Amino acid sequence: MPPGSVMMFGPHVCGSAAGFEHEWLVTDGTGGYATGTVAGLRTRRYHGLLVTPQRHLALAALDPVLTLPGGAEVRLAVHEWASGAIDPAGHHHLEHFEVADGVPRWRWRVGDVVLERELAMTHGGNSVAVVHRLVAAPAGVAVRLTLTALCTWRHADVERDRTTPPPAVALAGDSGFTVEDTYRVDGPDFRPVGEWYLDAYAREEAARGLNPVEDLWAAGTFQAALTAGETLSVSAWSGDLDTVPPPAPEVVAAARRRARRLLRTAATAGARDAVDKALVLAADTFVVTGAGGTPEVVAGYPWFGSYLRDTMTAYEGLFLATGRFADGARLLRAHRDLPERMRPGAGRAALGDADGPLWFVHAAERHIARTGDDALAAELLPALEGVIAAYTKGTADGVRADPADGLLVIDADESGLTWMNARLPRGPITPRDGKPVELNALWANALGAVGALRERCGRDGSVVQARRDAVKAQFVKRFRAPDGWLFDVVDAQPAAYPKGGGSVHDDAVLRPNQVLAFSLPYAPGADEAHLREHVLRAVGAALLTPLGLRSLAPAEYGYHGTHRGGVVARDTAYHQGTVWLWWLGPYVEACLAAGLPVDAVLTAAEAHVAECGLGSVSEIAEGDAPHRPTGAPFSARSVAALLHARSVIRENRKLQSASSTTPPPTKLAREAAPRKRRNALR
Repeated sequence: MPPGSVMMFGPHVCGSAAGFEHEWLVTDGTGGYATGTVAGLRTRRYHGLLVTPQRHLALAALDPVLTLPGGAEVRLAVHEWASGAIDPAGHHHLEHFEVADGVPRWRWRVGDVVLERELAMTHGGNSVAVVHRLVAAPAGVAVRLTLTALCTWRHADVERDRTTPPPAVALAGDSGFTVEDTYRVDGPDFRPVGEWYLDAYAREEAARGLNPVEDLWAAGTFQAALTAGETLSVSAWSGDLDTVPPPAPEVVAAARRRARRLLRTAATAGARDAVDKALVLAADTFVVTGAGGTPEVVAGYPWFGSYLRDTMTAYEGLFLATGRFADGARLLRAHRDLPERMRPGAGRAALGDADGPLWFVHAAERHIARTGDDALAAELLPALEGVIAAYTKGTADGVRADPADGLLVIDADESGLTWMNARLPRGPITPRDGKPVELNALWANALGAVGALRERCGRDGSVVQARRDAVKAQFVKRFRAPDGWLFDVVDAQPAAYPKGGGSVHDDAVLRPNQVLAFSLPYAPGADEAHLREHVLRAVGAALLTPLGLRSLAPAEYGYHGTHRGGVVARDTAYHQGTVWLWWLGPYVEACLAAGLPVDAVLTAAEAHVAECGLGSVSEIAEGDAPHRPTGAPFSARSVAALLHARSVIRENRKLQSASSTTPPPTKLAREAAPRKRRNALR
C-alpha cells in the first residue's frame, strides 16, 4: 500500500473482469455519495456519480469518447447490457487506477494519448466535480474529448425504465442542464441528445435476486478540444440549483487538503501506518452532518441509513481512535433525549432496538474516560441515569429488568430487537425472546459505567455499583453453561426456540454474543478467568475466521455457510453463520484482557482494506472458506472495529514495553496487575 494512497491497480486488474469487483466511494459529508467500480462498470443499481443525501440516484455516468487527430473515435466507457454484451469495453484502455488522499484517479492510454479523470465531492454540499486532464499527446496536436451524460432520477433502491416518462431535462444557461428541477449538470459546450440507453444491466443486483435492468437517459454531451495539459471539467449538484459550486479543480484540491487534515488529527490519536490512514479516511465517509447540524453515522454504503445501535457500536473506532473528540461530543449530546424516546407512551414510536441505548452509555463513558471531559460527564449523566431508569421500568419495546434476578428480559422479540434483527414476513429469523447474553453484558457494563461517572461527578455511586455487582453475580450464575461457554439466551421462550420443548429453557447455542461478557470495561465476566479462557478458546476454535466471527458455529443446527441468492436466502443466512467483521473489536479486547495472543487476528482484515470497498471494510463475509466478502462493501461498524482493535493492540504493546523496563512488582502489585492492565486498555 503506497504512502499517501489507499490502493493502486495496473492494467491487469483495470482491463479485466477483476476491475469489476473493486469499488470506490466518495462522500459529501451530508449523506450524498458517488460510487462505482475500478474498471468503470456499473455493477449495482446504486452506482453513480451523484447520489443525493435522500438516496436518489441522479447522474449515473459520464461516458468519455476520444476523437484522435485522424478522426478515429475511441470509447472509454464500459457498460453491460441485459443481452450479456459488454459494450463499449473502454476498460481495455484503462492502464492505471488509484485513490490518493481520498480522491480516485483513472488513467486511460490510447497509444501516445493519455487521459486522466479525477473525482471529488464538495464537503457539506451535495455536488460532485469530475476533472479530465489530457496528460500526454503528440506535440501541438489537439484531441477532442466528448462526455455523454447518462441521467436518471429515482430512489437508489428502485430502477426506472422507458415505461415511465423520460426525465424532464431543461437547459440551464449556456453551460448545462437541469433534470426535473432536482439537480443540475454543468460543463463546456453542452449539446442536447435526449434518448434512452435501454437495458443497462447490474450484475450484482442479479446475484442478489433483484431486478438488474434499467434504462438510462442520455441527456446530452459536453466536449472540448484538448492539448497536453488541458482539462475538461463537469460539475453536478442538487439542492440550490442557482448556486454554482466552486470550479471542479478547486473541489478536487480541497478534498485532498481535507483528507490530509484528517490524517494529521488522527496521527495525534495514534494512527500511524498506511492501514491506519486508509481506515481514518474510511471512517470519515460515515460521519455526516444531519438535521440541526449534529453529526450522524451512516451505517454503511450504498444502502444503509443511520441507526442508534450501529452508531454507538462504532463510536470508539470512528471518533476516539481518529481523534474526532469534538464531533463525538456533539453526537452524544444529540442523544440526551434517549430516555424519553425509550419511555412507553401514547403515540410514541418504539426504538425497535433493545441494546442501542446501552451502547450509548458505553460510548459516553469511553469518550469521557479517553478525553477527561468532566463537563461533558456532568452534562450527560442525567441522560445516562435516565437510560438505566427506562430499562428498570420497562421500555416501549418491551425490554425490562426482571425483579427476580435483575437481568434484562425481552418479553416478545417480535420485531428482532437485538442486533440479530433479520426478519421475514412471519417474524424474526433469529428470535431471542428471554434474556440474551450480550444484552445483559451491556446492562451490567452500563450500571458500572453510570456508577463510575456518578463518582467522577462528585456524587455517590455506591447504590448503582451495588446493583451492578448483584447483576454481575446473577449473570455469572445464570449464563454459565455446561458446555464450557455461556448460554446465548436464558429463560428462552418455547415459541422462539422449538428445540427446547414446551417450557422456558436456556439456549446453549454457540454464537459470538457472549464475547461482550469479557470485553467491555465493566464486563460481568471480567473476574472469571477460567470461564473466560474456556469461552475464548471455544469462540476461537469454532467462530473465528480471517475476516471476523461467525454468527453461528458450523456444528450448530441451522448453520448457513453461504450468503448469496435472493432476499429470503440471504436474510436467512444473515445471523446463522455469516461472518461479521465488527466482532473482531470485542474479540481482540477480550483476548487482550485474558492475556491471549492477538497479533495474527487482524492480518486478513487489514489486507481486506485493499480488496472490495477500497480503503474500507465489508459488512460481512460468508461463513464457509474462502469467506467471500458480501453485504455492504463499506461498513461503519467494520471500519470502526478494525480501527479500535488496532488502537488497543498498540496500547497493549506500549504497556508491555513499559513493564519490561520497570523493576519486578511486589506480590500485592502482581495480584492487582491484571485488572490495571485491563482498565488501561480501555
